[in-house]
Amino acid sequence: MAAGADRFADNPLFVLELTPAATRAEVERAGQKLLAMLAVGVREAGCYATPVGVRARTETLVREAMAQLRDPNGRLRAELWWLAAPAADEPAAAPPLGVSAESDGLDVLALLGWSAR
Repeated sequence: MAAGADRFADNPLFVLELTPAATRAEVERAGQKLLAMLAVGVREAGCYATPVGVRARTETLVREAMAQLRDPNGRLRAELWWLAAPAADEPAAAPPLGVSAESDGLDVLALLGWSAR
């Protein structure tokens, strides 16, 4: 899987099945609910959907997602990658807007519509 696709798949918002509009309380509630479901072996909690396919969800992944969304910089990164995610019917082969094929970095200026001269 390409590095950009991994960023979509490992996005904390997808892991916790939230949107960028989620409040801090909703992040905590979703994380605690998923941790409880995973602890008792609820089958549906073991995977989550992303624009690049279904991924396995673990307690460690949920805890990391919660930690990333508590950090303002981590939250911003997650929100930008969530907004750049391809729709379910779009192919994920091309790098998303703002990501060049040569680098794994996010070009925030390109996301805002600015281009290099």
